[in-house]
Amino acid sequence: MEKLIVLGTGNAMATKCYNTCFSITDGEEYFLVDAGGGNGILSMLDKANIKVLKIHNMFVTHEHTDHVLGVTWIIRKIGTMILNDKYEGNFNIYCHEDLENTIVTIAKLTLQKKITNLFGKRIIIYPVKNGEKKKILDYNITFFDIYSTKAKQFGFTMKLKNQKTLTCMGDEPYNSLCESFIRNSNWLLSEAFCLYGDREKFKPYEKHHSTVKEASELAEEMNIENLVLWHTEDSKIEERKELYTNEGKEYYRGNLFVPNDLEVIEL
Repeated sequence: MEKLIVLGTGNAMATKCYNTCFSITDGEEYFLVDAGGGNGILSMLDKANIKVLKIHNMFVTHEHTDHVLGVTWIIRKIGTMILNDKYEGNFNIYCHEDLENTIVTIAKLTLQKKITNLFGKRIIIYPVKNGEKKKILDYNITFFDIYSTKAKQFGFTMKLKNQKTLTCMGDEPYNSLCESFIRNSNWLLSEAFCLYGDREKFKPYEKHHSTVKEASELAEEMNIENLVLWHTEDSKIEERKELYTNEGKEYYRGNLFVPNDLEVIEL
């Protein structure tokens, strides 16, 4: 059975949990999505018992620090393993076409040339366009532009081996231009910056984010079977699961998940 391994659940400024990123596994290989803001990604992978040599495919949603900077550490780790003959095959990074140069530039500014020389040889970046389909780990994945109001960002929808559909909506609110990718998904991964009652405190709308209320209302409207909420503030980390679940269930009748870091969800 495929599993969603939650590596981080926090927003950019979270300090009590890691930045939101995750992996989907079929039991053999891992499809890594984003990497948080630093080398904490290596610690989270270790705690999740994910062996880096089993990661050959990664998707990066956008250029913000809490999603892209950890990618450099993944490149460093895998690049070092390649140079030491401890990693078989290529490491494939998928991202929208405007993000390729950002990833390469950060790497070249911060990593040794012997590692960055692997770009185009053993570390391959595949730019994807809106609506483009790719076969990754035997999954049919369609990437789509979420029409971000800040930095260009892509999400994706994939068909699982149990024929269910999982959709990652990125870390911004829903845009109606994405309806065909999101409606009727069996799983929807969505940001929820804070509780609706805390909106004056955390000002999610100013940051182009939504509250638990809006994310849950969207899932109900889009006929979503299972909703995962993350990319949140962490001031109420101990009570977050209960508080967010209670609010979400006021507006959404499906299965609601508010995971903590390192939780595993069976898909």
